[in-house]
Amino acid sequence: MRYSARFNALLGALFSTILVTSPGAAEDGRNVVPSVRLIKADEPRTRQTRQFFGRIEARETVELSFEVSGHMNVVNATEGARVPKGAVLAALDPVPFERAVRRAELSLDQAERDLQRARTLAQSNVASQVRAQDAETARDLAKVALREARDALSDTQIVAPFDGLVAQRLTPNFTNVPQGQPILRLHDMSEVQVSFELPERLLARAVAIEGITFETRLPGFEDPVPLRYVEFHAETGRIGQSYTVSLAFPKIESPFLVPGGTVTVTASVPVTRDGIELPVSALLSGADRSASVMVFDTTGNDRAKVRRHPVEVQSETGTSFVVTGIDPGTEIVAVGGHLLTDGQTVRRYIGLTVEED
Repeated sequence: MRYSARFNALLGALFSTILVTSPGAAEDGRNVVPSVRLIKADEPRTRQTRQFFGRIEARETVELSFEVSGHMNVVNATEGARVPKGAVLAALDPVPFERAVRRAELSLDQAERDLQRARTLAQSNVASQVRAQDAETARDLAKVALREARDALSDTQIVAPFDGLVAQRLTPNFTNVPQGQPILRLHDMSEVQVSFELPERLLARAVAIEGITFETRLPGFEDPVPLRYVEFHAETGRIGQSYTVSLAFPKIESPFLVPGGTVTVTASVPVTRDGIELPVSALLSGADRSASVMVFDTTGNDRAKVRRHPVEVQSETGTSFVVTGIDPGTEIVAVGGHLLTDGQTVRRYIGLTVEED
């Protein structure tokens, strides 16, 4: 209990004063030299990365149906199976449609004979020219009826319009189906895409979405997989002020690229501003609202003097701050700088020790 009480008291002192005393900082009544935690100013970043939850999608998902009514007796579509372009996926009983084609062919033959006879009679002045014109019109209508019958016969089959993935069968086999009733749902897998929500503020930093690069990682691939920008919905969502962005995978084979799957999308946004990003705890505010930091004057030594150094601060989000006016590699007091004075001697913070009685 005694150890715990002393440890808790020590933690309370740490968080209340921010500055702590390092091992060896006070010995036998000598002056205490405060210990400070330091951070090193990094090089200004040229790109900023963010990660987002993305959902894999097909290029298009369509519901296929017959353009004519009939009795369906063939379904060659297994859910989850990949099918090539031109494959027959479902078919109606063709017999009634074949009979309709035959009737149309016979009607056209009869119309051709009637037209020939009417023209012969018109040339011999036995019948009027109008009758010959009516026969010609009847022949043309018979041609149209034959084309329609043949089109209806060809419409008794549903053919894959592209290389696809069968998502779902919507109608059972051996049923009478009306015109336009969805039979199955097919994913267009000619291009696999991923969509995610891109925050408005991140897009504003890039000026144009084409300036952002995207990539993801897939099982079985050592290197990140680059993603190509396709499009984005030019309207923000009702929640979160974000845009739905669609990206395309390159032509790769992976069993994980199935619509509905999830991936992590990494977006790399160019940073147009100059400066070094620092935590808010390292920034000091003066009476005139000017900003500054406490710089550790000697690099590499454990003890040095700190000096107050003015900086310019920028913030686009209110949560991250970029400063200018300091050189990369400069060591800065990370926290508690407001408790120090200009020129005060401090130690580099190297950790805490707790003594037991």
